[in-house]
Amino acid sequence: MSFNTAVNSYKCDSYMNEAKNIECHAVCLPLRIFLVEDSIDVRDLMIENLAMIPGVVVSGMSESETDALDQLNALACDILIVDIQLKKGNGINLLRQLSEKQNYDPLKIICSNNATEVFRRVGRQYGVNHFFDKTSEFPQLFELVKDLSQAHAECNDCN
Repeated sequence: MSFNTAVNSYKCDSYMNEAKNIECHAVCLPLRIFLVEDSIDVRDLMIENLAMIPGVVVSGMSESETDALDQLNALACDILIVDIQLKKGNGINLLRQLSEKQNYDPLKIICSNNATEVFRRVGRQYGVNHFFDKTSEFPQLFELVKDLSQAHAECNDCN
């Protein structure tokens, strides 16, 4: 086994284990991201950056807890990115409601300026895999999504 093959195999295994519910498909499907963010400027910035990542599509977005829940009941997504503080409702309540649903377990990410340990702990309680401070950690968020997309493509042999 060559070094590159070993590295690619490791990346595929580690990222797919981390994002265990992002299924490898027989066909090359993009990773579907649902974004819950109430700030238009932040939402536009996130969508613009996510659009630059190959193999990723923003499949839906919402700015409120109730609307997000309604849409997520109808749309499938692989990655859910949630802000905590929303115009109507909050991201923690949304995550709590989603955690009660059977057979619904996308990779959950909180991206919020409420980056306290309390919110991180509560997020983990509801299945959050990653927590990013939106005031300083946007590059890390987009790098994670890029890595997951690459691992997803490699696992599906889309290259």
